[in-house]
Amino acid sequence: MSNHASESSLPVLSHADGFAASASDALLLVGRVLLGWLFLTSAWGKFMNMGGYVGYLTNLKVPNPGFFSWIGAPVEFLIGLTLILGFATRYAALVCLLFLIVATALAHRYWEYPAAQVMAQYNNFLKNLALFGGTLVLFVTGAGRFSVDRMLSKKD
Repeated sequence: MSNHASESSLPVLSHADGFAASASDALLLVGRVLLGWLFLTSAWGKFMNMGGYVGYLTNLKVPNPGFFSWIGAPVEFLIGLTLILGFATRYAALVCLLFLIVATALAHRYWEYPAAQVMAQYNNFLKNLALFGGTLVLFVTGAGRFSVDRMLSKKD
């Protein structure tokens, strides 16, 4: 299936197809920045309250929470930075997918939480599924024209 405006027979869909095709690089940039910003700000919050993050991991019964807190926050920061810059985007997406699997499996098992916390954890679980979906799209599409990846590929 191609990405051409002629895909849709309905006029309104043809306009949407045409816009998506003509703005795809700009939209990939916006999507990358939004996705990356979420990881950057999450990592920053962990760095600013590492004790709280260690306590959170301890409550989740994560083995060696001090070690994993000092792994998780930098990994999350690097994911955000590389996605925003569009640098090594497909590799960053793979790391991000792995991070999301681990984080979701450890921290957002909503069915194990007390009733008062189930909805918040369920929403976090769904948020991570949405992030997983967005990250899969970036893995497939790559960073787009407005990226370090594209600048580096032109030097070859």
